[in-house]
Amino acid sequence: MAWKFALIVVVGYLLGSISSAIIYIRKRYHVDVREEGSGNAGATNVARTHGLQAGLITLGFDMVKTALSALFGYWLAGSTGVAVACAAAITGHCWPVYFGFRGGKGVSVAACIALLLDWRFFLILLVLFFAVFFLARRVSVCSITAAAAYPWLYLLLRPGVTPAFFLCLYVMVLVIFLHRGNIGRLIRGEEAEFRFGKK
Repeated sequence: MAWKFALIVVVGYLLGSISSAIIYIRKRYHVDVREEGSGNAGATNVARTHGLQAGLITLGFDMVKTALSALFGYWLAGSTGVAVACAAAITGHCWPVYFGFRGGKGVSVAACIALLLDWRFFLILLVLFFAVFFLARRVSVCSITAAAAYPWLYLLLRPGVTPAFFLCLYVMVLVIFLHRGNIGRLIRGEEAEFRFGKK
């Protein structure tokens, strides 16, 4: 059984390491998105630097790779395999082996994980995200708030200490950790409002 989980971790991580932000922007605009905007290889920075359509394309591909990872995990080890695969995928997304371990901050993958776990969970997080954006106009605040609520909202919907709950805890810690720079800028009043790119 151990070999199955080892394989799930490897496949999930390698799939997660496929950075759609880097690949798409490099192919479409011949630049490295990590050298633009916030320097983050994620859907938000793509939308900020190259427009809404590019951001949505990036988000779509990020969700597909996460879903494929989860499907593989489920095939080998059921619901526990899904949790392990998703944890590996979000890790690969943030530290992709193919791109010098410089990736995104996990938000798009976290969104897909929420949808895979429970559509109600996803919808509540989505409403929370946009409600905070309406008030703060800063995506980092939305992401940090949603991450902080992530495991506790899931626990309300699906009571019990399960592998999925531990996955949600991991997502919370990971996303908040990767936004530590944003938190510092927010404290100093230096975090800029979000604007879509015009490219």
